[in-house]
Amino acid sequence: QVQLVESGGGVVQAGDSLRLSCAASGRTFSGVTMAWFRQAPGKEREFVSYITWNGGRIDVTGSVKGRFTISRDNAKNMVYLQMNGLKPEDTGIYYCAANGLGRNERLYDYWGRGTQVTVSS
Repeated sequence: QVQLVESGGGVVQAGDSLRLSCAASGRTFSGVTMAWFRQAPGKEREFVSYITWNGGRIDVTGSVKGRFTISRDNAKNMVYLQMNGLKPEDTGIYYCAANGLGRNERLYDYWGRGTQVTVSS
């Protein structure tokens, strides 16, 4: 059974940092693209960042560029999202996704349940 489990969310103040982790199990994900999406209260889920299987291509949405960094450890079946300089507008549920293509969430096959990030001003 394939599982993606996010962790590392929490309540922080503006300007703080968090590191989200996504643990994948049930199959190896070393050969697939992994991504992070988020959903703010009352809004649709949106793309945050993706990383291809070997880290050769990384894409980051404009609103977090320069602040968020995606990375992965294929040996551990893990993907991470380092979030620095957090802003209140970064508040939301952050989802890990696997085996997809680009920024389109409909093209990802596997999803975690999400981890809540709350940034206070």
